[in-house]
Amino acid sequence: MERAEKFHAKTLKGLEPLLAEELLSLGAERTEVVNRGVTFYGGRALLYRINLGSRLALRVLHPVLNFQATESQSLYRHIKRFDWSRYLDNRMTFAIDPVVHSPYFSNSQFVAQKVKDAIADRFRELTSLRPSVRREDPDLLINVHISGKWVTVSLDSSGGSLHRRGYRSGHFEAPLNEVLAAGMVKISGWDGSTPFLDPMCGSGTLAIEAALMAGGIPPGIFKKQYGFENWKDFDRELMEHVVHGLSAEKEVKVPIVARDKDPAALQVARQQVKQLDLEHVISLEQGDF
Repeated sequence: MERAEKFHAKTLKGLEPLLAEELLSLGAERTEVVNRGVTFYGGRALLYRINLGSRLALRVLHPVLNFQATESQSLYRHIKRFDWSRYLDNRMTFAIDPVVHSPYFSNSQFVAQKVKDAIADRFRELTSLRPSVRREDPDLLINVHISGKWVTVSLDSSGGSLHRRGYRSGHFEAPLNEVLAAGMVKISGWDGSTPFLDPMCGSGTLAIEAALMAGGIPPGIFKKQYGFENWKDFDRELMEHVVHGLSAEKEVKVPIVARDKDPAALQVARQQVKQLDLEHVISLEQGDF
């Protein structure tokens, strides 16, 4: 039987209870709502399933180290002492994603630099080589969260925010965050059984998220790469099994209408709807509400 591990899913403020319900529906155990997130337990299949299937999570983190530090040398020593070879080697790249709310550490970039130095120094002393830092698309994204004197170091299994579904094909002014859009649809109480109308659709994010929800389409299947795919224990066969289990698409039997008076906005929406093959589901109309 697969050993249950602790994970942490981040979300937007106010969506925590809805995320907890969603995680339970995906198979999570021992959920606990915290500020802007939910902690939960499960196995590796669950980790893959939530990254692929969650509409409300921004990132899914796997905590690997927790300690107290009130100054930079203590932070450095704890990070350097940890056995990073379990997750990283000299051929891989890494980056640090710092989140700092502490009277002891006021500069998040200083924290990121200190953690980077500690990891690089450990490898250099043990192997005379060191993994490279790459800010964009690193093999391993390491989240460092400091709250007061407590430091939690986690691996970012998502490899970047899950609100970037992968279906945006154009740019429009102030696009709506996809996780926020999904949350708005959930909060409205819409369940796919009645018609849906967005009278000021912009680039169509609300209507698209509603269509994905009504059609049972996992939002994560459009994302090209996940952080966990670079982990040393990544199981591609297990991921394919999870993807197959999530693919329970169903016919959308109610109208979903997206309307806007701006033709440029509708053009962007039309590109995205076409890319997702949702032209038979979402009706795009030009006009005032």
